[in-house]
Amino acid sequence: MADPWLTIIGIGEDGLAGLSDASRKALAKAETVFGGERHLALAGVSGRGRPWPVPFDGDVVLSRRGRPTVVLASGDPFWHGAGASLAEKLDGDEWIAHPAPSTFSLAAARLGWRLEATACLGLHAAPFERLVPHLARGARIICLVRDGKAARDLAKWLTQRGWGASLVWTLVALGGPSESIDQHRADLFAEDIASNLVALAVQAWGGQGISRSSGLSDDLFVHDGQITKRPARALALSALAPRSGELLWDIGAGSGSISVEWALCGGAAIAIEAREDRAENIRSNAAAFGLGHRITVVAGQAPEALAALGAPDAVFVGGGLDRAMFDAVWSRLAPGARLVAHAVTLETEALLGELHQRPGGELMRVEIAHAAPLGRYRSWEATRPVVQWSTVR
Repeated sequence: MADPWLTIIGIGEDGLAGLSDASRKALAKAETVFGGERHLALAGVSGRGRPWPVPFDGDVVLSRRGRPTVVLASGDPFWHGAGASLAEKLDGDEWIAHPAPSTFSLAAARLGWRLEATACLGLHAAPFERLVPHLARGARIICLVRDGKAARDLAKWLTQRGWGASLVWTLVALGGPSESIDQHRADLFAEDIASNLVALAVQAWGGQGISRSSGLSDDLFVHDGQITKRPARALALSALAPRSGELLWDIGAGSGSISVEWALCGGAAIAIEAREDRAENIRSNAAAFGLGHRITVVAGQAPEALAALGAPDAVFVGGGLDRAMFDAVWSRLAPGARLVAHAVTLETEALLGELHQRPGGELMRVEIAHAAPLGRYRSWEATRPVVQWSTVR
């Protein structure tokens, strides 16, 4: 690396004492040092220091392009820090980074936890529901939170959702002279924490968590009856074959149950729903599962609503597929993209049978019956048959 003009330095609560020689040299050479007011104070920077604008704006750093500049960030700047957002705007030879141990690393070291087996979440400005996919008996989670009040609020949130037996550690000012660590039980948490330098570690107990297999209980979703039922949903997800980082179009999303289960697998989903009341149900379900950041709701009618959307890796059509919609969807699919469609009407079933002859794929008819009372005995109560067509572009 030639002579980068920008140095991104991770600084801990031990200030200058914890910095490497390379970091101290970069600080001494810099004409301008950007950072939070706490970071600038820890580094002993005054006249050259520039506190971050609120809200955060990385462009102020780019305005110094070509001049010796330092950015100070907490711990590891590339883990819930400013490092990646700056590096994305620069060429590789323009910057160098000297990270310090992250808060997650320090917390794991204090508690003796395996960091690779611990969920690490940044909840400064995110809802506590982001915890939902990670909560399971015995699960270990480290969270960065906004302030001491948020620590008590999180303990209350856990208790209200059946996780009151969880152990919660408050870790304050890790790595510095004012470091303190306290253990609590979530439902007995009563401490007032004045510091804003708080991380929480949680070992979850008391609840069950959600299953990570396809076909979650229908009762977990808000819906008005318009929902892909659990057995059909499991079959649909199996055919859609979700993979981390992929994008799904969920057309005629209803309750958004397909989108939720797709996003739980690490993907992102766009749920297209014509009715606003059902679109609101999708938003509620996405929020309840902590997936609001991965599920986008588009209130509109397909195929018109598809025009402005990015190309998907997979598409699910829960009902109402017609020739115009198929043509609009098929033309947007890249090679390897998957399409899964369900039909419960004879008309749509006939269309799926016709389409199956051309692009091919798999066509199957599923009939399910549940045991139900019949007088003093029980009998099979059949549900409406579902025809599923799945194919790959």
